[in-house]
Amino acid sequence: MADHVLVTGGAGYIGAHACKVLAAAGFVPVAFDNLSTGWREAVQFGPLVVGDLLDRAAVDAAFAKYRPVAVLHFAALSLVGDSMSDPGRYWRENVTGALNLIEAAVAAGCGNFVFSSTCATYGDPDGVLIDEDTPQHPINAYGASKRAIEDILRNFGVSHGLQHVIFRYFNVAGADPEGKVGEQHRPETHLIPLLLDAVAGRRPALTVFGSDYPTRDGTCVRDYVHVLDLAEAHVLGLRWLLAGRGNAVFNLGSGSGFTVREVIAAAEQVTEKAVPARAEARRASNRGVPVIEGERRAGDAASLVSGSVRAMRDLGWQPKRSNLTDMITDAWAWAQGPGYRE
Repeated sequence: MADHVLVTGGAGYIGAHACKVLAAAGFVPVAFDNLSTGWREAVQFGPLVVGDLLDRAAVDAAFAKYRPVAVLHFAALSLVGDSMSDPGRYWRENVTGALNLIEAAVAAGCGNFVFSSTCATYGDPDGVLIDEDTPQHPINAYGASKRAIEDILRNFGVSHGLQHVIFRYFNVAGADPEGKVGEQHRPETHLIPLLLDAVAGRRPALTVFGSDYPTRDGTCVRDYVHVLDLAEAHVLGLRWLLAGRGNAVFNLGSGSGFTVREVIAAAEQVTEKAVPARAEARRASNRGVPVIEGERRAGDAASLVSGSVRAMRDLGWQPKRSNLTDMITDAWAWAQGPGYRE
């Protein structure tokens, strides 16, 4: 009988892809989601429990019913700007919700925990290639809340033997090439889907937040990871724990940073191949993706590029799809497909 794995946020973008990869690996993913930002239709690979992490009774009931061998914890508020305007909400929902989940796992005897953290815990470390030993100095409440959860996991590891793997990553992109699940948030805040919406005419323009950063073209630099590469890393982390290999922290990134303008240029190339008429129109008008120059957002770092040597060496992980062409091609196919919700 296949082992169950509790996947919090399993109806969301990353969580749904993780459920797909878990099912392919022989596990039964149990999606636990309050559906505030997730999609019921994205839960296709195992059962759905509609519940909130702030409701301890609901969390306990999920553990009692499914008796999972592990938890993959993705559920969180994750908007940097919102975290700066309403930090209390981020501390309450992210940290209190995670504490409820961790305590429930320990009470149920579920001793394996894979946590979706973020490179935002590092803050803005002066444009260096970030590794797992880079000091953590978050500059926004989102990153601070994730760092606090990492500390809680370490405390519970010492006191209760809770095994944990922590993954820190930043920008996730792309979609399942089979079209079963993809990226769509409400509201949408991620660069690549916003950009593709502008190309498709679903929004009038893409806003670039800040063009005076100390980078090669003045826009922020980020490291992008394909969502399926990321999901596969979490399954490797799960197997690491089930093999009893102990607690670990891994960065997940391609090791290559791209500016916002470079992502826009790559998207222009991908979508022009898919829509030849658009390429002709662009040549005629000498315009690419419609862009509005906006002000910087509070809490945004200038450059975050995540080295992943440890994950490649110890887990055997390979970010084989994590290049701009593949990520944008898969995202564009999803945005044009039947699963996309207008």
